[in-house]
Amino acid sequence: AARMFLRLLSDVRWRAANPKWRRMTCSRRRTSTTAEPHPLSLPARAQVVICGGGIMGTSVAYHLSKMGWKDIVLLEQGRLAAGTTRFCAGIVSTARHVSIELKMAEYSNKLYQQLEQETGVQTGYMKTGSVSLAQTQDRLISLKRIASSLNVMGIPCEIITPKQVAQLHPLINIHDLVGAMYVPEDALVSSANVSLALATAASRNGVQIHERTSVSHVSVQKGHVTGVETDRGQIQCQYFVNCAGQWAYELGHSGEEPVNIPLHACEHFYLLTHPLKEPLASNLPTIVDPDGRIYIRNWQGGILSGGFEKNPKPLFTEGRNQLEIQNLQEDWDHFEPLLSALLRRMPDLEALQIMQLVNCPESFTPDMRCIMGESPTVRGYFVLAGMNSAGISYGGGAGKYLAEWMVNGYPSENVWPLDLKRFGTLQSSRTFLRHRVMEVMPLMCDLKVPRWDFQTGRQLRTSPLYDRLDAQGARWMEKHGFERVKYFVPPGKDLLDLDQSKTFYKPDWFDIVGSEVKCCKEAVCVIDMSSFTKFEISSTGDQALESLQYLFSNDLDVPVGHVVHTGMLNEKGGYENDCSIARLSKRSFFMISPTDQQVHCWAWLKNRLPNDSNLTMEDVTWKYTALNLIGPRAVDVLSELSYAPMTPEHFPSLFCKEMSVGYANGIRVMSITHTGEPGFMLYIPIEYALHVYNEVMNMGQKYGIRNAGYYALRSLRIEKFFAFWGQDLDAFTTPMECGREFQVKLEKGMQFVGQEALLEQKQNGVYKRFTMFILEDHDTDMDLWPWWGEPIFRNGRYVGKTTSSAYSYTLERHVCLGFVQHFDEKTGEELVVTTDFINQGEYEIDIAGQRFQAKAKLYPFSSLFTHRRRKDEVELSGYQRE
Repeated sequence: AARMFLRLLSDVRWRAANPKWRRMTCSRRRTSTTAEPHPLSLPARAQVVICGGGIMGTSVAYHLSKMGWKDIVLLEQGRLAAGTTRFCAGIVSTARHVSIELKMAEYSNKLYQQLEQETGVQTGYMKTGSVSLAQTQDRLISLKRIASSLNVMGIPCEIITPKQVAQLHPLINIHDLVGAMYVPEDALVSSANVSLALATAASRNGVQIHERTSVSHVSVQKGHVTGVETDRGQIQCQYFVNCAGQWAYELGHSGEEPVNIPLHACEHFYLLTHPLKEPLASNLPTIVDPDGRIYIRNWQGGILSGGFEKNPKPLFTEGRNQLEIQNLQEDWDHFEPLLSALLRRMPDLEALQIMQLVNCPESFTPDMRCIMGESPTVRGYFVLAGMNSAGISYGGGAGKYLAEWMVNGYPSENVWPLDLKRFGTLQSSRTFLRHRVMEVMPLMCDLKVPRWDFQTGRQLRTSPLYDRLDAQGARWMEKHGFERVKYFVPPGKDLLDLDQSKTFYKPDWFDIVGSEVKCCKEAVCVIDMSSFTKFEISSTGDQALESLQYLFSNDLDVPVGHVVHTGMLNEKGGYENDCSIARLSKRSFFMISPTDQQVHCWAWLKNRLPNDSNLTMEDVTWKYTALNLIGPRAVDVLSELSYAPMTPEHFPSLFCKEMSVGYANGIRVMSITHTGEPGFMLYIPIEYALHVYNEVMNMGQKYGIRNAGYYALRSLRIEKFFAFWGQDLDAFTTPMECGREFQVKLEKGMQFVGQEALLEQKQNGVYKRFTMFILEDHDTDMDLWPWWGEPIFRNGRYVGKTTSSAYSYTLERHVCLGFVQHFDEKTGEELVVTTDFINQGEYEIDIAGQRFQAKAKLYPFSSLFTHRRRKDEVELSGYQRE
């Protein structure tokens, strides 16, 4: 192997140093354009202007034109498909962890399969299948989890042995493998040709395509897109779509109103070889070797092999802009680890002749998921970019969802995991993006066990208590850039060992979180929950109340000092947000929402509240530190600190009052904990945070007080069947489907958004039900743990997936929450899910291919706990927000 390696490298280095060879290979890579540029001058106006003629821009144009929008102009600064799309490896793979990404890839595969027949443009589509290799048992578990998801979605997939790998691809070295996943319907395409085929179809449907036209500026008036300026003149338009790939960030910042699109380019390398002596068969499956960090596909009888190195090279941080991506510098030293991995995996490549090392930029995002959706600040400005090297897999599906979003006002699936509004301005720092993508690119291949955290771009948004908590052993995770405590490591524990513990089984923090949960139930705990999104909405007259009554499903016309749990619903009755609103005065409301709602909720309300100078909305997230005092002794701690009675008679459940705590005035105290346990939330003006925390901890000593984190909170809320927005609840889930009808006042005397949809569900029934599952035959110590996304089976038939899960220290069982659907066994038609249907089934949860029996419970359930406090009963109306 060493000899082959040297021969190969010497061959490589000679080629890299030979300028004549380089000129030859570069000229060979020129792409011919079959969709001719539009000969006419630019139109003065259009309904939609799309910027970017790669796979994303052409897919959006194709799907919009299919949906009946014809007045569309697509502008490309160079030539169609001449950017990243031209250099794309062309692998269409459905093996994805995130459900929406899996659906996009499956749709793309089906679309590309028929595109050549539809357009007459050759796309090079070849169904080869793919084999993902596992060198470790943990990697095999990860693949088994993906395989479970693929199988229940009807995508053929199987876990195979190393011997079966050798049968599928004879050149693969299998000695270090423990297994693999085979997906027979994955495919290969020519990415540039797919893009040209989409452009051809769009053009026939009336879309105008103009090459060599650069967009310099997007015009905005009153928060809405009005047109674009190009180097060939102006176009007035209602909608602008930024599909500019790696230049999307700069284009977003070129308008009058900047649109933040957090992505950054990295160099991406792959190798092309001449055909082998015995050319590879064109139908050999693509090999993905994540532990070796490489992929290998057949390419014209030879191979194309690239990967995701541990030390990526970000580029264009200063915004250097190339019109078309000329071949960047080859870097054989940088590619060497991937080359070594390739030779280990295919040691018979002794006579391999290398044609070229391709280096092209790929854009990556801060969380490894692509970016789509409408800008929170500019109406009519849509974005589709940041594909994290999966552009051809997502291209068809992403273009379809964005087109639906523009035409219908919402896509046909829940795309929140990809929504631009999941990011705030804080993720748009170039330094942050440069450092984060250097972490993200290697993560493409790293094993992602449950609850892993990014290491870069941390300590960005912190509570005033950060240093104080850190010194007491806090272990941190990050949400929307905000540092939050997972749990506290007790003195004497091996910190390093705990931080590096990564497993699909019982985690090392199990006992630590268990003791925090016990303290919440028996004494009192403090959790810093400052990351909550906090808005104040007020008016001079009744404008605030009237507007909120229309935008929220519960009745907010309650006495001053009361707290209302309510959904912020869309027209279909689905949850755009799940929040608590306290009425501070007749004309002032304090709204608490999940952490990652800060941008989305602000944009949603801003677009729907009347434009009235007497009505104001302020984001006060940064003004208040939030402390959650949980447990039966919370009432004692707070009574002593405030010299005020805090018992239920004086301070009923779901009540809010401004109080003094210690020396500090103006603390908003609410009798709510988001867990079903007794206690209080304290919203503390930020300058008093340290004082109040110290007072609470000192006073609480005699009651056994301790710090706790979000893992304890999660266990408490899941065993009490509290739903969590963004995981259990989304824009496609209604209150009727999760047993929260009591949070909806259908007869509150005025219309509200989503009312019609909910009335219809009340009359006709629902097609999915939120259900709790308690695992029966599951060994916490020895078996794989459920995390989320596990398939649910009823009487042996697939009926849904889990949305969240946690170990219940009270029940000493695992609890999973998820939605159950009912399909006709013969026709596959969706049927109404009744209480009897849920209660009369035998259930199993599939964890990485192994099924465990489970008991199903509906909300609200009969008591699972022997001791129930009156306060619990009242607060069961609550939701957990994270």
